[in-house]
Amino acid sequence: MNEYLSNKKLKFAVIGAGNGGQAFAGYLANKGYKVNLYNRTIKKINEIKQRGYIDLEGSITGRGKLDLVTNNMEQAIKNVDVIMVVVPASAHKFIANEIAPFVTEKQYVVLNPGRTGGALEFKNIIERQNLLKNVCIIEAQTLLFTCRAVEQGEVQIFSKKKEVKVAALPAVKNNEFIHMIGDAFPEFTLVESVLETSFNNIGAVLHPIVTILNCGRIEATKGDFQFYIDGVTSSVAKIIEAVDYERMSVAKALNVDTFSLKDWLEYTYNAYGDTLCEALNNTKAYRGIKAPKNIDTRYIFEDVPQSLVPICDMANHLMIRTPTIDSMIHLASVLHNTDYWRSGRKLTDMGIEELSLEEIKEFVKNGDISDSRGVVA
Repeated sequence: MNEYLSNKKLKFAVIGAGNGGQAFAGYLANKGYKVNLYNRTIKKINEIKQRGYIDLEGSITGRGKLDLVTNNMEQAIKNVDVIMVVVPASAHKFIANEIAPFVTEKQYVVLNPGRTGGALEFKNIIERQNLLKNVCIIEAQTLLFTCRAVEQGEVQIFSKKKEVKVAALPAVKNNEFIHMIGDAFPEFTLVESVLETSFNNIGAVLHPIVTILNCGRIEATKGDFQFYIDGVTSSVAKIIEAVDYERMSVAKALNVDTFSLKDWLEYTYNAYGDTLCEALNNTKAYRGIKAPKNIDTRYIFEDVPQSLVPICDMANHLMIRTPTIDSMIHLASVLHNTDYWRSGRKLTDMGIEELSLEEIKEFVKNGDISDSRGVVA
C-alpha cells in the first residue's frame, strides 16, 4: 500500500472537457480536491480557462474552482495522483499516446468508462512506447454521472449512480486503488478484473441499438423524443435483449460474472418492471433525456467500434456466434459509410490476440503471463 497516497489529499487531472469531463472536474473541485482540466482543443475550454471554475446544477449543485485549464498534456498530468480520462472511447488511442511519454508508475489512470477492452488497449499502447513503464490502468464499467454540459463551465447533473464497478489492470492493484480513491469516490466498488467491467458494458447494449433502430425517427424529429423511454418499444426491446444475451454468453465463456440490462436498471436506478420496456419507462434518471439530434452520434461512432466490435472479436476468438451483434455492426457501418469492423477495437489492439483463455485471465490478474518454464512472456 502506498501510505503517502492514503494519507494526503489527492490531486487529479481530468482529461476531456465534454459533458462527463466537466462534471468530474467540477464535482472534484467542489469537494476540495486540486483539479487540472485538459482538453485537446483549447477553443473548447477558453471560457472555462477565463472563468477558472465550473458550476454544477441539477441533482448536485455547487462551484468547483480549477487549478489549471490547459491543452498541454505534460502540464496537465504533472505531479497529479490520479488521471481521470473522460473522453469517448474512440479517443482512447489518441489520449494513451499523448499520456505515454509523461505518465509515471506512481500515477493511476482511470478510464471513465473503458467500454470494452479499454484498459487493455490503453496499457498496450503505453507499454509499446516503454515496455518497462508498468502503469496501472483502472477501468470503470460506466460513467458515474448522467449529465449534460449546458455551456462551457456549466454542467447539469441529472443523477449520480449509487455504485460504479471498477477494476485495476493488473487486478493485483485492486485493493490499493480502492483504498486510495475511497474518500473521493465512495461509489466505486471493486470487481474481480477488467474483464468484468468490459463485458458488463451496458452502453454496448443500450446506446447503439436504440439509435440504429430509431434512425428514421431521429432524422424526422431531430431527436425530439425521450431516447431511452420513447425509443424503446416492445419490438426494439426484443433486439436489445438478443444483443444482451450474446454479450452475456461471451462473458460466461470468460468465466466473468455478468448481469442483464434489466437487472442493471433495477440495481443501479431502482427501476423495476415486468418487461425491459417497463423498467426503462420507470427509470427516473432517463426522463427528459432526448435522443441525439442526428445519427452522427457517439452512440454509434463510439459504442459500435469500441464496444460491439471487441465483444464480437472476443466471441470469434472463443468460437461463439453473435449474429445479432454482427448485424448491428453491419447496419452501423452502412449508416456511417465506414467499416467499423476494420476500425474497431480488437484483440490485436489489446495485445492479447495470441493468448489462450487461461493466459488472458492470468494477464488481467498479474499484468503478464509466464510460459511453462516460468519465464515471463
